[in-house]
Amino acid sequence: MSRDEATRAYYDDFSKWYERERGRGYHGLIDDLEFAVAEPFARGKRCLEVGCGTGLILERVHGIASEAVGIDLSPGMLAKARERGLTVHEAPATKLPFEDGSFDLVYSFKVLAHVPEIEVALREMARVCAPGGTILAEFYNPHSLRYLAKTVGPAGKVSETRTEAAVFTRFDSPARIAAMIPAGTELVGFRGVRVFTPLARAVTVPVLGRLLSKVEHLAVDSPLARFGGFLVAVLRRGR
Repeated sequence: MSRDEATRAYYDDFSKWYERERGRGYHGLIDDLEFAVAEPFARGKRCLEVGCGTGLILERVHGIASEAVGIDLSPGMLAKARERGLTVHEAPATKLPFEDGSFDLVYSFKVLAHVPEIEVALREMARVCAPGGTILAEFYNPHSLRYLAKTVGPAGKVSETRTEAAVFTRFDSPARIAAMIPAGTELVGFRGVRVFTPLARAVTVPVLGRLLSKVEHLAVDSPLARFGGFLVAVLRRGR
């Protein structure tokens, strides 16, 4: 079985459980924060989500964009996105099925950290981004509380038979990210998602959960953003 086939099987399996905790609690908070990062760049624009999963964020972008398209490697994930009425295609992040300069915003959340050929994926995202457009590329950050929790804690279950340990995962520091940005793009800055939340279950504690939600929204575009467990690089495509 090739690496792509193994990854596809992992996410097809995951698709059965993927939305069990979405839309609320910790996962709802992360989706809210990621959408907040994308929203100002997406409004009224042609948008592509690389690794759209079941379409939870893409659906929200669809509501504010002039065009919203998604790609994903997993037929199981895509089936659920199509049930939402979204325009999606089966394709890997390393080979996007679009012409050069097709989109004003190209974004990817929770996906690039699972792509071994990440620099190829970043070049593809830059290729399909229009001159003057924006690329939002989310990485997993080793300089974060999330990294510590992932290091010391057990791998989370994604289905009855699989855990997160079954998929390739990488962590990239801000310095490493800066060294990987594609030619023809400029690193404008970083946005940080999950800066303060030590463990996912902390968000379910009533008073603490509300406090974490408030401070996480404040931290996204602050000097503390570089400590986000999910680190979003904001790239501008050259004209």
